[in-house]
Amino acid sequence: MTDYQKLAAEAVGTFALVFVGAGSIIASAGTNLVAIALAHGIAIAVMVSTLGHVSGGLFNPALTIGLWVTRRLSAMDTGLYVAAQLAGGIVGGIALVLLFPEQARDLTDLGTPVLSDGVGFVQGVGIELILTAFLMLAVFGTAIDSRGPRVGGLFIGLVLTMDIAAGGALTGAAMNPARALGPALASGTFDDQLVYWIGPILGAVGAALLYEYVFISEEERATVAP
Repeated sequence: MTDYQKLAAEAVGTFALVFVGAGSIIASAGTNLVAIALAHGIAIAVMVSTLGHVSGGLFNPALTIGLWVTRRLSAMDTGLYVAAQLAGGIVGGIALVLLFPEQARDLTDLGTPVLSDGVGFVQGVGIELILTAFLMLAVFGTAIDSRGPRVGGLFIGLVLTMDIAAGGALTGAAMNPARALGPALASGTFDDQLVYWIGPILGAVGAALLYEYVFISEEERATVAP
């Protein structure tokens, strides 16, 4: 598979997550957590199943960095993937501005994740860290580890749904810097943006290292190129 195909797949998948996920927040005025969780989870399940064989179906800079620290992506590929994912998220934010009614957009800040009242910076980072760790574990367990079940994006989408059901009311449960940045740039809402970079990256890196060095066999780990 050529590089441009992989990068296009990562951009399209991230676009879909932002457009459908943030779009569900706009459409429901941010009040229907079940619909929001399902929209994000189904979007990821469908896009990973559709494009995972092209690029790996990460659609998330934090997960991409998790694969880099475990030597499953080169530094060059990691940088290109992250750039493509951020571009897809930004275009998704622009599409929301162009296509959703202004009043609905303004009511929810275009679906930009922010911390709820009573949730501080450290708490927000901790919540996003834990939620993203679950997501990274699901990626390793179902898409990377050859012993795992081959279920397409289903379980990865289910983890996203689970995480948003648990943390959506607290932090927005972005678990993804591109999911946070795209709507933030389009809406001009930059409150708490660092939470959605620090928490997800730390969570993905920690979970990736845990799975790589605790759960994967030495024989399989030896096949990963340095």
